[in-house]
Amino acid sequence: MRNNYKIIIHFDGTEYKGWQYQGHGIRTIQEELVNALKIISKQMVTVTGSSRTDAGVHSTGLTANFYIGINIDAESLQRAFNSLLPHDIRIADCELVDPSFNSRFGAKSKTYIYRIFNGKVTSPFDSRFYSHVSYPLNKKKMKKATKYFIGEKDFSSFTSDDPHKNRIRTISEFKMKSKGDEIIFTIKGKSFLRYMVRNMVGAIIDVGTGKIDLKKIPEIFEAKDRRAAGTTADPEGLTLASVKYD
Repeated sequence: MRNNYKIIIHFDGTEYKGWQYQGHGIRTIQEELVNALKIISKQMVTVTGSSRTDAGVHSTGLTANFYIGINIDAESLQRAFNSLLPHDIRIADCELVDPSFNSRFGAKSKTYIYRIFNGKVTSPFDSRFYSHVSYPLNKKKMKKATKYFIGEKDFSSFTSDDPHKNRIRTISEFKMKSKGDEIIFTIKGKSFLRYMVRNMVGAIIDVGTGKIDLKKIPEIFEAKDRRAAGTTADPEGLTLASVKYD
């Protein structure tokens, strides 16, 4: 009998090449979890993640599950994990779940947060978690631009994912808040394509600088060409905030 455990992972992704195991000594979040479980369970364990994050991207909500053939309560497993993981990865929650639970295929929605610091000098306490944009931005136009991304659309111009992959996605929420030098985007959808969030935010930054005309965004969607959409926003500003399940 193998038990299925669900975990929620907080991590600072600065020192990692994203979520997915790559081997050859390349540090990833998935590899660190597998290595910790090898010590805990004395076996190789497959860890399934709800999402693949890019190098340098952070999480307060990435969810994973795995099966192990030992009897250990969830709280003890969480403590064991956190005693073995590097300081920049922590298991925020651990629970025993139904054997049918799958963190990837069971996800109903994902919420990302993107943070921009729009001042001259970024504090070293913030620089790992904010994208620094030092030049002036037209925030009113940027906020208007978010509306163009809401709904079911073909996001081919905002991804470098496999061209044969279905690129229709639905964004249910795209909010922008600004206070002082800080700009925060909240983006919610069922699923996302590779680099999609960073490319959407990058296009909105280009609207703020005047590189992209606000009214041209529908034409960018219609082009279905990544070259039409402009900048890819930096990874350090992006955090996977939460993943929701039934």
